Amino acid sequence: MFRDTHLVLDNPGKQYVYKIRDLAPADKPRERLLSAGPGALTLPQLLSVVLNVGTVREGVLEMSSRIMQEYGEKSLAARNDAKRLSEDLDIPLIKATQIVACIEIGRRLFERNRHGQRVVRTARDVFEYAANLRLLPKEHLRGIYLNAHYKVIHDEVVSIGTVDANMIHPREVFKPALEYSAAAVILVHNHPSGETAPSEADKIVTAQLVAAGKLLGVHLIDHVVVTESGFESVPADYE
Repeated sequence: MFRDTHLVLDNPGKQYVYKIRDLAPADKPRERLLSAGPGALTLPQLLSVVLNVGTVREGVLEMSSRIMQEYGEKSLAARNDAKRLSEDLDIPLIKATQIVACIEIGRRLFERNRHGQRVVRTARDVFEYAANLRLLPKEHLRGIYLNAHYKVIHDEVVSIGTVDANMIHPREVFKPALEYSAAAVILVHNHPSGETAPSEADKIVTAQLVAAGKLLGVHLIDHVVVTESGFESVPADYE
């Protein structure tokens, strides 16, 4: 079993984080990949193979686990800005470029079959589609970009942090829509507090984006707040 955990030693007041050199050969991610194949590794373990080494203040296993925990699988897979990734996760820029390059390779080699695109039309569809967004410790605002038949053609993290009209600019939301020739977009963000009710800031942002979308000819179908157990649409006619 892979032991990427905290181990309490003789000193009960101190915790020790396993590093690569501390693991048995069979437990080291690279060696495990060679012996058992990539399917035997968890996502944090696979990421540690890509990153190879950690930093002075954080081992590669600890860093990989933190990245997956804080960012989430879907959010990480949608990133293509290494500088922003570096800032968001507080990791060296070279590490961020390794992650983005790896994601881009996967995106190009294994682009989804166009005939198997997911259809997202209702708030319930959004809740189910964005399942991995519900438990993230920070607010993530994602844009789900659709064609005229409500099929997902692109999915991108627009921002991380509290949704605020002063921080969310329409160009950040609609640039991917224009780039991918989307007919419509659905926004979704999580409330780590567990409260599904939209905040005043959520309502203001939504109203501004609805107006911007009309000017650009891209329909903002919905803006959905999700939590672990529920969801609620943000009113689009907020004044």
